[in-house]
Amino acid sequence: MNSIFPEQSNQTFVGCQRCKDDQLLGFDIAFAYQPIVDLGSRSIYAHEALVRGPNGESAFSVLSQVTDANRYVFDQACRVEAIRGAAELGLKELLSINFLPNAVYQPAACIRSTFEAAQRYKFPIERIIFEVTEGERVQDRPHLVNIFREYSRFGFRTAIDDFGAGYAGLNLLTEYQPDIVKIDMELVRNIDESKPKQAIVKGIVAICAELGVRLLAEGIETMAERDFLRNAGIELMQGYFFCRPAFRAIGVFDPKVWD
Repeated sequence: MNSIFPEQSNQTFVGCQRCKDDQLLGFDIAFAYQPIVDLGSRSIYAHEALVRGPNGESAFSVLSQVTDANRYVFDQACRVEAIRGAAELGLKELLSINFLPNAVYQPAACIRSTFEAAQRYKFPIERIIFEVTEGERVQDRPHLVNIFREYSRFGFRTAIDDFGAGYAGLNLLTEYQPDIVKIDMELVRNIDESKPKQAIVKGIVAICAELGVRLLAEGIETMAERDFLRNAGIELMQGYFFCRPAFRAIGVFDPKVWD
């Protein structure tokens, strides 16, 4: 594997009509970047690319414009723009990109623009994590599992988002073990005060340890949440307690968040 592409990237990509369509998205997008911290090494582990409008408008304002007709083009545009923005900011850590599994028709074909963007902006693909976008309703779980497996084969890292909510449950984990599992923020919220949440999260910690999967707790907003989760054995965390998303910038946070 070289610094940009895995050996598989030299293959001839299987095409589909969607890849041949030269369709414009019809609206502009930009990205904010939120750091994911590693409490164990007291460092930044990765940055998640969060879609925004061109002037920093909310993700909801952007996603409300996504339809069945432009879903594929939107998904492809997000990948390219997230990589371009990360490269321009000089990010050296991992980059986590949300993707729409219902917009991926053939994994080997639909990944082409990602490889091209990585090459154009000199961003190594081994530093890219693909995670299912928050709130996306997965219509075909075997299809999602196939996408994840193909992305792993190409050299990308993978993450299951919102674990414990909706599609992202134990059944999915039995079929595919990603690099990272992100615990749903509803389980994180006020976990220091909730015995049921504590029991569930401790169970997830044990399961992922057995499977060799790293856990990430997202939505951390208080020191008490951070401390409980750290004591439970979780080192990767993300949330407003550490740093809010920074629009077209790298977030800066107070070093005191480690203590």
